[in-house]
Amino acid sequence: MASADQTRLLLVEDVPQVAQYIRGLLNAQSSVKLLDVLSDGSKVLPQVQQLRPDIVLVDALLQGRVKGLPLAEQIATSGYGVPVIVLTVPQNPVGVDPSRGIHGVLAMPFSGFDLMTRITQVKKDFAALTSTGSSRVYSVFAPKGGVGKTTIAFNLAVALGQAEQRTVLIDGSLQFGDLRSLLKVPVDAPSILDLPTDRVSESDLADVLWRDPSGIDILLAPPRVEMAEMITTRDVDKIVSLLRRVYGSIVIDMSSALNDINLAFLDLSDTIVEIVTYDSTTIHNTMAVADAFRMIGYPASKVRYLVNRADSAGGIDPGDLERALGRVPEHRVVSDGMLVVQSNNEGVPFVLANPAAPISQDLHRVAGELLAAGGIARPAVAAGRR
Repeated sequence: MASADQTRLLLVEDVPQVAQYIRGLLNAQSSVKLLDVLSDGSKVLPQVQQLRPDIVLVDALLQGRVKGLPLAEQIATSGYGVPVIVLTVPQNPVGVDPSRGIHGVLAMPFSGFDLMTRITQVKKDFAALTSTGSSRVYSVFAPKGGVGKTTIAFNLAVALGQAEQRTVLIDGSLQFGDLRSLLKVPVDAPSILDLPTDRVSESDLADVLWRDPSGIDILLAPPRVEMAEMITTRDVDKIVSLLRRVYGSIVIDMSSALNDINLAFLDLSDTIVEIVTYDSTTIHNTMAVADAFRMIGYPASKVRYLVNRADSAGGIDPGDLERALGRVPEHRVVSDGMLVVQSNNEGVPFVLANPAAPISQDLHRVAGELLAAGGIARPAVAAGRR
């Protein structure tokens, strides 16, 4: 098993002798895991998405359709949040320039000590550069089923990912694995149970997370109902703690029960996004949950209400909901049954399937408001990005 501080490295080098030399240097180092050696720059981004390296080592003189320095820029703008060390020669000097994706430079020839020193320093500097102490955990919760909670959680996670937040989505419905069904995930896909119980490291996460084509990572629930009992509150605490070190946004798709596992998730959350609809049962349950949250000691500011299908009041006065909540709901998302059903049937987030649709714009607005509430500046994201 990889140790928690082991660095995952991807090497991009088209000179076999140089690649073999670096491989030999790394073989003598237990603190670095060489994931792969690529000689074609055009194949790098898909591998970065799949392998999730901590650092990419790129030869500045890389030949082919995608050359070395342009490749560094592509990696920087890909949104994967991976620093690049550029290999060069004294005759072709290159300067450190994070705006161009160059976070470190190593001139050949170099020793194993030089290589390890540069890897360690770049990893440390990049962590300091990207760590704002603002990693946020959002639990998407509903007091009853059938209100679109899982659909909202999935699309919200994708919208946060589009806002330059490295995002992971946890399937907190541990018994029934709602996301497994929505995304048509194979039954043998890794789940939260595949994480080691004694120690959880970043490299372990890379082996267990489901990498969704939408660009977010997903920690799946167990494949069978009875397996949910194997997850403890201590496991929840360790997993969320680790994810905070790796991801800017952590979204948890919760089940409706207020059991020990769900309370552990809620305790660890910065914000509870509670889904409500204009439905008498939902309003009744929302009031009961609000009382429970007060008894637990959650401040009112920890809960933000999202009215789903906000343009479908169903005969209920919106003012009744506001009076039940004791305030105006923070977020509203309109309905679009045709788009939602089609997207869910295809396992595709509607914010990507039709980013210009009002429901998609609403979810992007919710993502921006959540980030702003957490003190995180959100860059402008054009409709249809990615």
